[in-house]
Amino acid sequence: MAPAVTKAVIPAAGLGTRFLPATKAQPKEMLPVVDKPAIQYVVEEAVRAGIDDILIITGRGKRSLEDHFDRNFELEYYLEQRGKIHDLGEIQALAEMADIHYVRQGEPLGLGHAVSVARKHVGDNPFVVMLGDDIMDRRCTVLADMIATFEEYQRSVVALSEFPIEEISAYGVVRPETVTDHLVRVLDIVEKPQPAAAPSNLAVMGRYVFTPDIFQALEQVKPGHGGEIQLTDAIALLLREQEVYGYVFGEGRYDIGKKLDYLRATVELAMDREDLGPEFRAFLAEIVRKRGLA
Repeated sequence: MAPAVTKAVIPAAGLGTRFLPATKAQPKEMLPVVDKPAIQYVVEEAVRAGIDDILIITGRGKRSLEDHFDRNFELEYYLEQRGKIHDLGEIQALAEMADIHYVRQGEPLGLGHAVSVARKHVGDNPFVVMLGDDIMDRRCTVLADMIATFEEYQRSVVALSEFPIEEISAYGVVRPETVTDHLVRVLDIVEKPQPAAAPSNLAVMGRYVFTPDIFQALEQVKPGHGGEIQLTDAIALLLREQEVYGYVFGEGRYDIGKKLDYLRATVELAMDREDLGPEFRAFLAEIVRKRGLA
């Protein structure tokens, strides 16, 4: 029987320069979205999909990520003594969601290099890669669907979304062959093509399910611009040896590496909250009315 997908790798070693000065003294992954740091949404998504072993790839100045998912007995005692049992349960649950491990990337040599750092931890098992800049609405089942696709085909799966062709040069783009309504076979993959040369309008998003063979491909990738090892190049090499599939989805993703999407995530996720939603929606409606935006 093929091994189940129970391991996830979350690269979190980036400098977060697009959110300076907020990220000068704190990791971008710890920026709050409503009342939780961004990386917590990613970890919770992994757990919902059945992942129980998570490796976070960190770098210098990222210690607060480890502290966030660790126990804090002083804070727990404080909350218990003041009868804040709900808050106590929430922070205790952070340390119990999954087995969370950490390793440093050392040098920021690209996403492919960050994934390669996980090789010793992952071993010969299939695993998920989840980018911390992409958070999903809890109703979005793309990761669970990708894992189910892997279990059916026993081949790597990448998440794909359609984009306007004029925006496609910001992404890795695939040449697809349709399998079902939501599934394609990846025939080729190109990093950040010009619109006229793009093989399709399907761009790779921040979720991947890999066979361990990706590590051999990463070993063969030659450094590109800035000495970085590109994950896209490794996927292109993997395609020469085995099939790779793409799972196409459209809703529920927020690219919080972009300021506008970060704000959109904060607003929409707050609106969906039972405890905040009704009052927050009324507040937004009042702003629209007062400013004549309707």
